[in-house]
Amino acid sequence: MKIVEVKLPDHSYNVEIETGILNCTGQLVSSVWQQRKIALISDSNVAPLYQQQVADSLEAVGFTVHNYQFPAGEASKSLTVLADLTRDMAADGFNRDDGVVALGGGVTGDLAGFVAASYMRGISLIQIPTSLLAQVDSSVGGKTAVDLDTTKNIIGAFHQPDLVIIDPNTLQTLYRRDLVEGYGEIVKESALTDGQLWDLVKKIQSPEDIIENAEELSELSIQYKADVVMADEKEGGLRQVLNFGHTIGHAVEALADGDLRHGEAVSIGMVAISRIFEEKGLTQAGVTDKLIDRLDAVGLPLTSPLLDDDAVFDKIKNDKKNRNGHLNLIYLHQIGGPAIKSIPSDEIRDFLNIKTLQR
Repeated sequence: MKIVEVKLPDHSYNVEIETGILNCTGQLVSSVWQQRKIALISDSNVAPLYQQQVADSLEAVGFTVHNYQFPAGEASKSLTVLADLTRDMAADGFNRDDGVVALGGGVTGDLAGFVAASYMRGISLIQIPTSLLAQVDSSVGGKTAVDLDTTKNIIGAFHQPDLVIIDPNTLQTLYRRDLVEGYGEIVKESALTDGQLWDLVKKIQSPEDIIENAEELSELSIQYKADVVMADEKEGGLRQVLNFGHTIGHAVEALADGDLRHGEAVSIGMVAISRIFEEKGLTQAGVTDKLIDRLDAVGLPLTSPLLDDDAVFDKIKNDKKNRNGHLNLIYLHQIGGPAIKSIPSDEIRDFLNIKTLQR
């Protein structure tokens, strides 16, 4: 078993990674939680595959499990679904000594995580991510949230889990597109850190290679993110580098209205921001081509017609990370050399240059 330790000032936990580990869920959870009532929350895609298996494992060691399910998709990251789940848990008598287990992809982790963060002002949480995107990104770090209208993750809280359980076997049931979009975040983290993870990413030539190297890709990606989170839990400084590709990516994702996956939008965002900064001489020549090579190898999108839409700048300007009238753009000096450039919000359009984005 591969274990990544996340040690924070007020809360520490392990990320445990092993093929087939889902069958040991009950034993693993009982190592960090005393017997209690568990809200096992999953979506309509994942629940038929794994919810009963996990519930049986938990009940075998004495936990009382209530299975909850919501419709799959980003649209469920809403105040309406949050209220529905909270109402159901209250009706089933959940109290502050009980816990939530989030079983599923990024939407489940964000939504169920925020249920745990807000129910009775916060109850215990365990994450069991089943998608590659959730395994290497959203399940670690404590970010939980729901969307409001077209603004992603605008209502949320930092709520660290007590344990993260990752079984690479769950990737076998993903559609290829879902697998590949998660790899976009791995490429992002490899470009930020260089070293062993970038070396491994350079060997990936197909979606099949992702599956074959899933354990090591997850371990190295999560270790990098854990190191960043441990240095900056609440995103006051260093943790902002994890937003590489996200400022433009989130704008394009919002305009796509569900037609682009998060990892696909981040791929487009990384290429766009790197091309812009490379032309300005702030990113080393050739970095964009290196990113394109790694993203294109598995079929991730490199650009989008939505970059032609003037509304993309309104989305960028109103990004939730806008602070005091400035937006921090994350870019690379070189592979393994992230940097932050603060730009006044009213200068974003001129700085990014729509002609560059339209390529």
